[in-house]
Amino acid sequence: MPKIKTHKATAKRFRITRRGKVRRRKQGSGHNRRKKAKRVKREIQQGLEVNAVDIPRIERLLGRRIRKKKRKR
Repeated sequence: MPKIKTHKATAKRFRITRRGKVRRRKQGSGHNRRKKAKRVKREIQQGLEVNAVDIPRIERLLGRRIRKKKRKR
């Protein structure tokens, strides 16, 4: 089988933590920071964890194998 290529646009936007969580940046930090409140600017600096629904798609784009969910029996 050929190697799976990394989707470079996705690689620039998402990071995978050591524990396997997918993190992303918050929107709103591009420009117009002068008119935003200090509290809002502080909140924008912190990243967010990606929603669980989107994780398999992002991991596939990053070239990672998709984790299968374990069923409880």
